[in-house]
Amino acid sequence: MVDAPQGIEGQGFFATSLGKVIGMARANSLWPLPFATSCCGIEFMATMGSNYDLARFGSERLSFSPRQADLLMVMGTIAKKMGPVLKQVYDQMAEPKWVIAVGACASSGGIFDTYSVLQGIDRIIPVDVYVPGCPPRPEQIIEGVMKIQDLARNESLRRRNSDEYKKMLESYNIETQ
Repeated sequence: MVDAPQGIEGQGFFATSLGKVIGMARANSLWPLPFATSCCGIEFMATMGSNYDLARFGSERLSFSPRQADLLMVMGTIAKKMGPVLKQVYDQMAEPKWVIAVGACASSGGIFDTYSVLQGIDRIIPVDVYVPGCPPRPEQIIEGVMKIQDLARNESLRRRNSDEYKKMLESYNIETQ
């Protein structure tokens, strides 16, 4: 059960700030887009199964359309040829959006220190949460989603309009509207 946000309460009414209500709604209704290319994707499938049940966290609706997702979960090895596709998927997602790099390969290239493997997706898109492991256990993936929920719950409504956020996107060559 989620604790009620801080506010003024009494019999018949409850008042709080709009930002806290929106943060609570965002945190408990994340729609993940799984971008799975290898073994970490299998662990994510286990996370969605009945033993771990990611649906408990409001993420039961997987979205395979970037325009309807707000959480990009990159799992597995990303080849350099796949980099532009991943960036395009990220660009097509509407704001607010968050990114999880699941596993050693998505985070740092893993054991594949070769010319063809991207050495971390943070070279082409900004990453909010890194989930370590090769492959990570479902519990670790759930912890990563919970960290994203904390970010969504506590994020200012105007953070994405800030100059700092726009400069960060420009450093990744991502245009802002």
